[in-house]
Amino acid sequence: QAQLVESGGGWVQAGGSLRLSCGASGRTFSNYVMGWFRQAPGKEREFVAAITWSGGSTDYADSVKGRFTISRVNAKNTVYLQMNSLKPEDTAVYYCAADSRPYADIHRGTTVYNYWGQGTQVTVSS
Repeated sequence: QAQLVESGGGWVQAGGSLRLSCGASGRTFSNYVMGWFRQAPGKEREFVAAITWSGGSTDYADSVKGRFTISRVNAKNTVYLQMNSLKPEDTAVYYCAADSRPYADIHRGTTVYNYWGQGTQVTVSS
């Protein structure tokens, strides 16, 4: 059964860095757009970043642009989210997701992503 598993979350002080990883298993995800989303308590899940199957194109939410970097290593079936200059408002559960339409363009909406990980908590203290 195909699944995504996130790791790398934790607690960090404002201004610090974390790197999230998302490992895929059960099938290859190398042809899929991969995305990161986050959900803070009491808020809707929101788009953070996404990357095309080749890694040639990326997209970021305005709130993280210039601070976060998404990347992937298809040979390892793994996607990363490097988070720098973290702010308290970045505190949330972060989810990895896959859009299983082969070679698709990036979409920010949650409905096109049909594989989701269980999430990893990121807490940024001021």
